[in-house]
Amino acid sequence: MAAASFDALRDAVRAHRPAVLVTVVDGPGAGDKLLLVEGDEPAGSLADPDLDRVVRRDAAASLAAGATSVRRYGAYGEANENTVTVFFESYAPPPRFIIFGAVDFTAALVRVAKVLGYHVTVCDAREVFATTARFPLADEVIVDWPQRLLEKVGATLGPRDAVCVLTHDVKFDVPAIVAALRTDVGYLGAMGSRRTTEQRADRLRAEGVTDAELTRLMAPIGLDLGARTPEETAVAICAEIIANRTGTAAPSLRTADGPIHR
Repeated sequence: MAAASFDALRDAVRAHRPAVLVTVVDGPGAGDKLLLVEGDEPAGSLADPDLDRVVRRDAAASLAAGATSVRRYGAYGEANENTVTVFFESYAPPPRFIIFGAVDFTAALVRVAKVLGYHVTVCDAREVFATTARFPLADEVIVDWPQRLLEKVGATLGPRDAVCVLTHDVKFDVPAIVAALRTDVGYLGAMGSRRTTEQRADRLRAEGVTDAELTRLMAPIGLDLGARTPEETAVAICAEIIANRTGTAAPSLRTADGPIHR
């Protein structure tokens, strides 16, 4: 790979842009490299065009997940063969997971999000609730208003990141959602019953949010798994985030009918 591509990798890392460097470490074309930086065209290519096509696809998946791995292929990119060994080296900051609301469900959601590799921030304007003692696994516990935090970090949020609004108070959740809709965050969800969701949507429209923008909001939050406990709800939320990121059709509470809790 040309020196210019290494420069591109260096610049991406310095700018905290997700990137993945692919290297053939064994087999035909050993030493060949391919660089994929989020938002840019791939740089470099592998010896065989079919192998190149398959590896580019897998490089995009590694980029989305921020995962480093070793994969093996046939000489022409066939799966389940061991002719070519390829190292996918990801350079990506952990995706961000911002939870607004220091409520009973928050601790469970923090635990599941950490298992998935997120950098987790809990934010609540009520300092008596937003404490590290209540959320010891969170990377940050911030006492502030949601819109003020998003004014600071909103520009850094992208497709790999998630914002979940767990409050049931208009003075918290409406400003949080309005501010989050101004970012490029990949997932935005809000907790609440179907009635709460409808009333919140009306308040959001009153704040100037369009119906098109409301389609970004997953509410009621989570997949329709019949979750009841905080832990089950956290799994349902994170499962919806995964489905949203991978473009997989899944039974969301937003599109389902009937009660949220069976």
